[in-house]
Amino acid sequence: MPDSVTAFAPGRVNLIGEHTDYNEGLALPFAIREGVTVTARPSGDDRVTVVAHDLSAHDAFDLRAPRPVNGWRAFARGAVAELTASGSSLVGARLEIRGTVPSGSGLSSSAALEVALALAMLAVSDAPVPDRLELARICSRTENEWVGARTGLLDQIASLFGEAERALEIDFRSLKVTPVELPLAGYSLVTLDSGERHANAGRQDEGDGEGEQPGYNQRRDECQRACELLSIASLRDATLEMTERLPQPFADRARHVITENQRVRDTVTALRDGDLPRVGALLNASHASLRDCFAISTPAVEATVRRLLDAGAIGARIVGGGFGGHVLGLFGPGAQPPDGALVVAPGPGAHLL
Repeated sequence: MPDSVTAFAPGRVNLIGEHTDYNEGLALPFAIREGVTVTARPSGDDRVTVVAHDLSAHDAFDLRAPRPVNGWRAFARGAVAELTASGSSLVGARLEIRGTVPSGSGLSSSAALEVALALAMLAVSDAPVPDRLELARICSRTENEWVGARTGLLDQIASLFGEAERALEIDFRSLKVTPVELPLAGYSLVTLDSGERHANAGRQDEGDGEGEQPGYNQRRDECQRACELLSIASLRDATLEMTERLPQPFADRARHVITENQRVRDTVTALRDGDLPRVGALLNASHASLRDCFAISTPAVEATVRRLLDAGAIGARIVGGGFGGHVLGLFGPGAQPPDGALVVAPGPGAHLL
């Protein structure tokens, strides 16, 4: 058994393909260099102690019977419980968490935390690591069942499968992951904070976790209802003609998913052709759809989009679940992003340090 292990898991930027994962659609995320590290040391007993340095907070629980809690503490408890339920034999440990991804930013701090916790607990326990797709499912269950956010697999797959200089085209029906070269060639991608925290979960504790934002789960419900009204299994099977039979807001929700899937295909083609101006136009179209059809933008987000475009971005859109967080911008050669913008680029997936 090792004396100490450290796992790193990156956050992600979703270049395009928002709210498509739980609709069996397509997305094009990439892992980023910012992320979460978890250092684990054996405790010698059946207790798990967790120290979140960025929050100056801690937790402790029984390895064999973690109890549900609200807020950030649910992540470690859920990771332990779901790994154990999947057959992993774990040992008690002291976990120390540090991160460089802002919580609630839309850069997937929650998935990075789940993945880093899982890898650290497996490594300190000398337990076999499941294949990466199964580990993504385990981490997703942590978020769904313990944190209370009904997210799909996009964030966990991006964190686990990330590659330097590549985005990942993910088909959420087949779960096929295809690396796609991201040739920026003098262009730059940046994110800019809208100043408004978002959160996908339905619970909050002491203001220190991913807090209440019911809009995300509501959008999932609306997509499911659209499927029921159309008698189809998922919106992957819907067509634009079919949306004419739907009442609002279900027609708009379906319309976004259908057109967003096509924008992912078009973006992959544009990247392979080296046509970055086309990518910028597709980002703008994605944002318009997320704002007008999916209704997940806010005045703060719109002001941030305008700030990026006014600074010279050729495309800008909200990223993440919506209702706040960061905005992604694509800048051409020589253009200067505004103050406070974070340059993002594809980095490697989760690994032990």
